[in-house]
Amino acid sequence: MKTEFSLTQLADPDIAQADKILRACVHCGFCTATCPTYVLLGDELDSPRGRIYLIKEMLEKDKPPTAEVVKHIDRCLSCLACMTTCPSGVHYMHLVDQARVRIERDYSRPLPERALRAVLALVLPRPKLFRASMVMARLARPLAFLLPAPNTATPGLLRRIKAMLALAPSSLPALGPAGGSVFPAQGERRGRVALLQGCAQQVLAPRINQAAISLLTRHGIEVVLVKDEQCCGALTHHLGQDGDALARARANIAVWKKEAERGGLDAILITASGCGTVIKDYGYMLREDRDHAAAAAQISALAKDITEYLAGLALAPSRQKGDVTVAYHSACSLQHGQKITGLPKELLSKNGFVVKDVPESHLCCGSAGTYNILQPDIASRLRDRKIANIATVKPDMIAAGNIGCMVQIAGGTSVPVVHTIELLDWATGGPKPGSLTGLN
Repeated sequence: MKTEFSLTQLADPDIAQADKILRACVHCGFCTATCPTYVLLGDELDSPRGRIYLIKEMLEKDKPPTAEVVKHIDRCLSCLACMTTCPSGVHYMHLVDQARVRIERDYSRPLPERALRAVLALVLPRPKLFRASMVMARLARPLAFLLPAPNTATPGLLRRIKAMLALAPSSLPALGPAGGSVFPAQGERRGRVALLQGCAQQVLAPRINQAAISLLTRHGIEVVLVKDEQCCGALTHHLGQDGDALARARANIAVWKKEAERGGLDAILITASGCGTVIKDYGYMLREDRDHAAAAAQISALAKDITEYLAGLALAPSRQKGDVTVAYHSACSLQHGQKITGLPKELLSKNGFVVKDVPESHLCCGSAGTYNILQPDIASRLRDRKIANIATVKPDMIAAGNIGCMVQIAGGTSVPVVHTIELLDWATGGPKPGSLTGLN
């Protein structure tokens, strides 16, 4: 793609990177076939190719984006299926992230939308506030029927509030272990890792990290929950609030580096793949920060999805008998963002589960961070499509590697939805996941 940035513009490292990304695009359109919003809406501007044109024009003209441009960028899930499909290696993720920062800086959203985004950015990265908001949402759920039903127009504030209430659980589990906790290896120590505590996950499903701790320590790995760890920054990063996201990245880099120097770390393990994709990108995000660039690259290199690390361990013999069928949902942030596709399925299969691929597995479930709140109608259509595809394989349970996907899918099916690590822990000597109590 031909670009027309001025030399002054190209002096900006972000614009220079955008120019490189744009020039790699050859307009082939392969990306449209795997883009969830284009598949649903059929609008070229709601495809990666269409959005690339909009972003190119916005950056080249260096003018505030229009409402039309914002609408189509906002509809992007950042599922990154287009990057998997693209034969030219267009790094769409970094381009759309830059567009969101520009929109956040230069576009004045309607007051209700600004207020909602500010609340999401304030509450979601802070577990105590998020937990309190879930309690309030549970109390307000009986009134949800008074709010607007889904429609094809751009959702308003009340429709988005209804979506938030629908996602709130009927009850909350007890708190998990606090930051600063250390879980010693059982038997001879074979390794030492930090385990990302997460934000929403530690409120909605602390059982996930508890399963990871159980499995790792049982196999000789010491696990530390690093004190003063913050949200990874993914939530505000995808809202275009780059200042907040980078500040959180720097804070995490500092505490993880300190922990590595104090006791050594073989890896920083992540059980929420949406977080993992961003942490693995810290090196890029802070590439121009002379004080943090090197450390950011080191932390990105240490970051691993939990399944990547487990693949290098000799797990205990499985107790499963091959009579439990699992539909594996491949989270977009794992398969497209981190290019981890077969590994989780191989681990489940080797440990006694019958693993079934889900048709259209490349398409997003509609969770995508805050997307199912900000774009609830598109998200609901994608969820229903995902659940219909899952139903075709008749599973006993659904496994996924990302809390957002788990909550999204569980909202539309009675089939138990569990994390991959819960099943691996169960298979190798840990307890049966609580949601599977009906299974033999």
